[in-house]
Amino acid sequence: MASEADGPVISLMLAVPDAPKAVAWYAEAFGAITLWDLGSVVGLSVEGAPFFVGQPENNGWDSPTTIGTRTVRVEVFVDDPDAFIERAIAAGADGSVDAIRDHQMPWGTHRQGGFFDPFGHLWLVGDKSPLRPHPA
Repeated sequence: MASEADGPVISLMLAVPDAPKAVAWYAEAFGAITLWDLGSVVGLSVEGAPFFVGQPENNGWDSPTTIGTRTVRVEVFVDDPDAFIERAIAAGADGSVDAIRDHQMPWGTHRQGGFFDPFGHLWLVGDKSPLRPHPA
């Protein structure tokens, strides 16, 4: 059963130790806009792609910096991945994880690189989504 007129929506919530601080960072680094704000849980959007940030409250999940490992890899696909990554690094992301470069994929050349945000989440940023049909 679809939750939206266009079909189901799959989203993610990133566990962060301080939601207001995370919202400010994602706004600076990605140009994220706030869709709504409940204080410890905030809906954000980056160029129309929605996601949440939330402060865990001993309810079965936690932030990567607290548990000491990553549990999710966030993948973003934009027209200019170089600029997206540069903006994040300028805002304090750790760009040492995966330098941006071209990869040969079945759908052609795919440019991708990555970084860790200040809250411990791994982001990979590419120019062509594998989630859309591509010519063979």
